[in-house]
Amino acid sequence: MWDTILTASMQTLSMVFWSTLLSVILGFVPALVLTLTAPDGLRPNKLIYETLSFIVNVFRSFPFIILLFILVPFTRFIVGKSIGTKGAIVPLTVSAIPYIARVFETSLRETDPGVIEAARSFGANDWQILFRVYIKESIPRMVNGIILLIISLIGYSAMAGTVGGGGIGDVAIRYGYQAYKMEYLVICSIILIVFVQLVQMVGNWLFKKLS
Repeated sequence: MWDTILTASMQTLSMVFWSTLLSVILGFVPALVLTLTAPDGLRPNKLIYETLSFIVNVFRSFPFIILLFILVPFTRFIVGKSIGTKGAIVPLTVSAIPYIARVFETSLRETDPGVIEAARSFGANDWQILFRVYIKESIPRMVNGIILLIISLIGYSAMAGTVGGGGIGDVAIRYGYQAYKMEYLVICSIILIVFVQLVQMVGNWLFKKLS
């Protein structure tokens, strides 16, 4: 039992790590575009902002379990299969990109306008303001958003396990629910709770340090 649970735990950590990394990288670009083209942004553009905002909202609206099935052909194209740990990383990443893009946009747009005006008065151009003011001032808030993303992905990874994604969710369903072995359900639930608590503790510490 413990070997099975240990393997599943490592699979869950792998799914969460790679989907977090990829979604943060891929979600950062639309977040910057949304921030720049927003009505109060450095380069307002209503068409670009509303189009991209609509796309982000559409993908955020899909329940994850439905997205899992919709993305099966795309997942097979990317990693060659739609099940297992690698197969789960693709839908996890796709579901996380619009979420983190919106979180980053909100974090960036919460930057104090007074700081932006001060940078302008010193002659900073738009790109300098974006990278040296917006991003620098938003790092603690963005880190907090990443922590919330990781916690959400832990739950999503367990859900992916119900459709052959591997990890803790897969063990809980196959051994705990289908085989009526309650000890598996209890232990898997405890492990997920511990994961979330550890991530939140580290996140709180990082937020305080960066702030």
